[in-house]
Amino acid sequence: MAKDPGRILIFDTTLRDGEQSPGASLNPEEKVAIAQQLVLLGVDIIEAGFPFASPGDFNAVQNIAATIGTDSGPVICGLSRASEKDIKICAKAVAPAIRPRIHTFIATSDIHLKYKLRRKRGEVIQIVEDMVAYARSFVNDVEFSCEDACRSDPEFLYEVIETAILAGATTVNIPDTVGYATPGDFGELIAGINLNVPHIDQAIISVHGHNDLGLAVANFLEAIKNGARQLECTVNGIGERAGNASLEELVMAMQVRRTYFNPFLGRDVNSVQPLTKIKTQEIYKTSCLVSNLTGMIIQANKAIVGANAFAHESGIHQDGVLKNRLTYEIVDARTIGLPDCRLSLGKLSGRSAFKVRLKELGYHLNPEELDECFTLFKELADGKRNVTDQDIELIISEHIQQPEEVYKLKLVQVSCGSTLCPTATVTVQKNDNTEITKAAIGTGPIDAVYRTLNEIVGMPNELTEFSVKSVTAGINGKGEVTIRLRHKKIIYSGHSSHADIVVAATQACLNAINRLISTVRLSELESEKNKPLKSDSSETIDKSGKNS
Repeated sequence: MAKDPGRILIFDTTLRDGEQSPGASLNPEEKVAIAQQLVLLGVDIIEAGFPFASPGDFNAVQNIAATIGTDSGPVICGLSRASEKDIKICAKAVAPAIRPRIHTFIATSDIHLKYKLRRKRGEVIQIVEDMVAYARSFVNDVEFSCEDACRSDPEFLYEVIETAILAGATTVNIPDTVGYATPGDFGELIAGINLNVPHIDQAIISVHGHNDLGLAVANFLEAIKNGARQLECTVNGIGERAGNASLEELVMAMQVRRTYFNPFLGRDVNSVQPLTKIKTQEIYKTSCLVSNLTGMIIQANKAIVGANAFAHESGIHQDGVLKNRLTYEIVDARTIGLPDCRLSLGKLSGRSAFKVRLKELGYHLNPEELDECFTLFKELADGKRNVTDQDIELIISEHIQQPEEVYKLKLVQVSCGSTLCPTATVTVQKNDNTEITKAAIGTGPIDAVYRTLNEIVGMPNELTEFSVKSVTAGINGKGEVTIRLRHKKIIYSGHSSHADIVVAATQACLNAINRLISTVRLSELESEKNKPLKSDSSETIDKSGKNS
């Protein structure tokens, strides 16, 4: 990759740092589905995971490298600590990609050196030189990160970065690991690196930042002005703690304010050439897919992709928008893939109209999927005068990348009230077509359903979250339920929507249980095929590979 890309490179770490969000958990098929959508979105680099973390993460990265890492596809990157064991495993995982990258890191702040690494500065310099060179022996594209760069001594940071470049790093990443920086701080740090690091022109400067103070996007935009040309971000801004810099916010900020940013990239102020390669019409679809598969619900007032991002309640605003949308909107909804509704869909609508609407929304289903979703659409339309885009997207999302149906819901019935003991009766069909019916009591109808399902499946777990929200308009609209279960310290999420909240909750719980069972079975198969990997004693890493 050229040292001066002439534009801003988008490095997507949704599948690595994004999956570190508390409660987010993706199986291999879901990771591939997101990676495929990221290709349609047009990201330059996909950080597919942390291969050393577990055999499952290794297999997921290797699978994405093999299926997504084509000649026309993005760079496929794996993260590794600065140790030979990590780097060797990472190299093997990304090897199937046409353009593989190893992203290795070590901390550079005094607080990390003293308490985590327990090493002197000179030792770190030597590790950087040796491990970057070792990574370069496997691939031509090596990225090096100075973990906790924003709390590092700048002079030491300059020395570390120079060492990494001379050892073969093609990208140097400056992470705000703990979300400590302000835009002014971050801009000065990047400017200082550009000014004081010899050979900096031989590498691309990248930035990675967390949103602990709500400043990640602002920090990145300031970094661009001072020479950063790669942004490490996630869809919907998900990630460790308060999350990462949000991909959609960064891309749309650069698009809407292009005349402001053009001069910082050496362009004419009025240049219409995009600053990134992102296909913005895929943003909304990508956002919905990531939200549905990770279980991370998008807040209504989230910039760009939130439900209220293009909604107007104030009468003054409504009047202005009706006269000219530019009075109160700086982004055309169609730019991110939210087309204006041109077809009113209801119970009298036919398959052709439904298919056209799906195409307008960016969905391309095979005949079997179309038949199934059209049937569900007609069932919804029978009880709802007008079916909205949100209704259609819910139908689609609930039939894309759902877990294997080990158990299928056949019947749920509850009795409850101020003088009744909450009782649930549930019938499920196993994948061998046998049916099981059980009943249980609980503290409420949802608890009774949860206890009944656990009686049926016999898989120990703990209910950690139950949330419900209205996602479609009207008294007969749908409610969406999200349920999260914990099994052996791992969270499994399930989602469903229905006009009857009890039915939605039952199906959501069953989806989570099916995901749990499928994951456990897959893990058992992998354990038979792979010998367990021993962790490097020089640093510790938890079961999910969480780090900066």
